[in-house]
Amino acid sequence: MPSTQSAASNLQDHAALWSIGEVRASNVVSAACDALVAGLDSPALRALAACTRAEADYYVPEFLPAALDELVLTFYPVGSQAGEEAAVRALARQMLGGELTPRELAFRIHQRFGHELALAERLAELDDEYDVLEYCDRTVAQVDADVTAEARRLTEHPRVSAEPTGPPA
Repeated sequence: MPSTQSAASNLQDHAALWSIGEVRASNVVSAACDALVAGLDSPALRALAACTRAEADYYVPEFLPAALDELVLTFYPVGSQAGEEAAVRALARQMLGGELTPRELAFRIHQRFGHELALAERLAELDDEYDVLEYCDRTVAQVDADVTAEARRLTEHPRVSAEPTGPPA
């Protein structure tokens, strides 16, 4: 069973990823269930965890902000820059946790944000490097190492934007 801290972090990450359309509402409900099992509890969290997969798309927008507020976590409005930055960090944590390869992280960041999100610019550049490896003297392993280093930097030095609502995470 995960610790309450890791369950809260997982719920926060899923909320951020949902806010940019990277995960489905049903994934947020699953994270809410995991949070309850880990010992977190609040009325809105229980309501969120009780949603069926069919209900998730309808109820997550209603219950998620209250659940995060009750747990003193941050709700990022859909489309907010702060939410985008939180999602970048969540994806970086997934890569560092072995859920994504470095190449997948760089590709997903580049595909989602292009070169428009300053926080993710280095990952977008590294995705470009993967595409031109046959024309330069770098190897996949070198670019993978750079992506991993950037993911570590992003997760070790979080910068909070002023856009989120609710208490900071």
